Amino acid sequence: MRLILFAVSLAGFAAFFAAGARGLRPVGHYAGPYGDVLNAISVPERHATDVVTAINFDFRGFDTLGEEFILFGSVMGVLLILRQQHDELRKENPEEDPNGPPAASDAMRAFTLALVGPMVIFGLYIVFHGQLTPGGGFQGGLILATAPLMVYLSGKLDEFKAVTSPRLVEIAEATGAGGFALVGLAGLAAGKNFLENILPLGKTGSVFSSGTIFLISVLTGIEVAAGIVLAMQSFLEHALEIMQRGRNG
Repeated sequence: MRLILFAVSLAGFAAFFAAGARGLRPVGHYAGPYGDVLNAISVPERHATDVVTAINFDFRGFDTLGEEFILFGSVMGVLLILRQQHDELRKENPEEDPNGPPAASDAMRAFTLALVGPMVIFGLYIVFHGQLTPGGGFQGGLILATAPLMVYLSGKLDEFKAVTSPRLVEIAEATGAGGFALVGLAGLAAGKNFLENILPLGKTGSVFSSGTIFLISVLTGIEVAAGIVLAMQSFLEHALEIMQRGRNG
């Protein structure tokens, strides 16, 4: 029955996908005019040389706010589900070893630890330069979240926890998500529209240009990095507890 339901669903999806693909224009034939207008006004009106970031955090910033809170809600759901299962496993295995698998080899430790610094620097660069070059808070935040993962791969769960305090990471995620909404409310407080760009735009091409676009990109980077780290914390703890439970029979 599962195979039949899967086959029917796949056939329906394939039909819709084929119909949509047939309606696409050939590659390189953009009909406009939305993209043409944004390409023309992003630099003079927002001082942002990366149009994609200007769209995400300004022209359609309200949509992006919703997307960010989808991530926020997803992480909260993961935490609630896995923490409940975490408590259940703790009751069944009160003496389990929190460190889980054997330590990584010296070569693995050296390689992964060497990547931590470059990951942090590159992630910060992507976050802070999103209004100038391809990138921004979503991409940079994900890169920043890989730095603690490198620490885990180079050691054990204790080392991972040492560099990612759950309480501080939770505060960071709430600050990033709430800060995005507060920037929008600041526009209303100034007598303008929600999420309207009310900060000085600065000089085109400088790091602190584009007004609220830069600020929202940074807040998004904080929220994404913290959310991914929180999810990793829960997954790693849960996975290691299951492994330990299997060893104990």
